[in-house]
Amino acid sequence: MTTAFVVLTYNRPDAALAVLRALAPQCGPGHAVVIADDGSRQENVQALQRGLPRFDCAVRHVWQPDTGFTAARSRNLGAAHAGADYLVFMDGDCVPSPHFVRQHERLAAPGAFVNGSRVLLSPALTQRALAGAVDLPALRASDWLRLRLSGDVNKLTHLVHWTGAPFRVEKRFRWKAIRSCNLGIWWRDFQAVNGFDHTFSGWGHEDADLVLRLHHQGCRRTNGFLATEVYHLWHQEQGRAEEAVNRRRVEARMKSGIIRAESGLEEALHTPDTVVTELNR
Repeated sequence: MTTAFVVLTYNRPDAALAVLRALAPQCGPGHAVVIADDGSRQENVQALQRGLPRFDCAVRHVWQPDTGFTAARSRNLGAAHAGADYLVFMDGDCVPSPHFVRQHERLAAPGAFVNGSRVLLSPALTQRALAGAVDLPALRASDWLRLRLSGDVNKLTHLVHWTGAPFRVEKRFRWKAIRSCNLGIWWRDFQAVNGFDHTFSGWGHEDADLVLRLHHQGCRRTNGFLATEVYHLWHQEQGRAEEAVNRRRVEARMKSGIIRAESGLEEALHTPDTVVTELNR
């Protein structure tokens, strides 16, 4: 199968480059990387493209104009230009662990999606990582233990690789720990539900809505703990004024059986002024 990694970014090239530097050694033939840019300013686009590490696979930058928080549409645009059988959605502040690619592909199974796991980093450790003082993927177990004891990370699950762990597969929809920052989905399933729904306004629960519609489509949830961890760089939280409204929308849809997004993957292709740039020819 071919696998594409769709990396969402917005005006944070230092974080996105940390993600891409950790991803590059894990990618090769049969992979693709799509940088889904939700309207970064041109100076940040240029910084990202200048600092791009060497990949042994295709890399595309898909930019749309900045019209507010439109991450759902940006992810859909990235997926539409991926040209892959399997999609792994990532955020541009989530640095993949050294076995991330291999473990995602090992967990990929027909009729299922992978809900990945993350390790939260402190502001101090994030600053050191972005400054180049700490190479997160190169840290040893003893280094991580010290960081856990100092409170710079919230857990150490990334040190254990156990794809056969029990309780991975869930047959029912469950809200807890749904993460579009680390989510693996077959293209055919993503296409069948029409991707993320653009009608969700502001921050919150467009990822839960996608997972709910995948569940209605008949897809099982596979949890990626002890396998697919990313290191989530600290940042200020987004404004959450629409969180309650979005949550109520998902709760209403739980009883509806809805499968396809009202405005999603198909509609994203009509986004005006989209710019697609091949970065690794």
